[in-house]
Amino acid sequence: ANCARLVLKRKLSNLQWMAIILLAVGTTTSQVKGCGDAPCDSVFSAPFQGYMLGILSACLSALAGVYTEYLMKKNSDSLYWQNVQLYTFGVIFNMGWLVYGDFKAGFEMGPWWQRLFNGYSITTWIVVFNLGSTGLLVSWLMKYSDNIVKVYSTSMAMLLTMVLSVYLFNVRATVQLFLGIVICIISLQMYFMPVHTLVELPQTLPATAK
Repeated sequence: ANCARLVLKRKLSNLQWMAIILLAVGTTTSQVKGCGDAPCDSVFSAPFQGYMLGILSACLSALAGVYTEYLMKKNSDSLYWQNVQLYTFGVIFNMGWLVYGDFKAGFEMGPWWQRLFNGYSITTWIVVFNLGSTGLLVSWLMKYSDNIVKVYSTSMAMLLTMVLSVYLFNVRATVQLFLGIVICIISLQMYFMPVHTLVELPQTLPATAK
């Protein structure tokens, strides 16, 4: 939100700022392990460097998301053409890494294009299709909505994945997960609530002059 305010000059209401803070609290709460899962002193026992790297990663991700939104909205080019431009960089860098790996290994396993799809199964192709579709949906959100909507979508998808894991993979549901979902739903309602609904309406309408 701060990156959007600085780069895109976007203003948020106080209620929306509170909603974003609640979203962060909700997603964090859902990830905290209780004392029944591990010793209580291990809840926040990760190395200090890990927390710093996590904060740095979050800041870089936010800056990249806002800059991507800026690139998508600064002109009226087609969404499809902008996707081609964005993903071309990924193709070039990944291809460069494959070529580097071939030279490093001395081409012992053959050139990369002959083994690019080795080991692929139906499940692999489903994952690739899912990630590609997710990328297209994210670019659509960046173009026609904003980065904060994308953050809400990602957070809700993460919580939905955790809920599905309880039923599909027998992952034990926790109080923290339930509280995190409730807090995130409240945050979602607060952020997108129309302003006029916050105004207290009079109990009776004034009589019209005859």
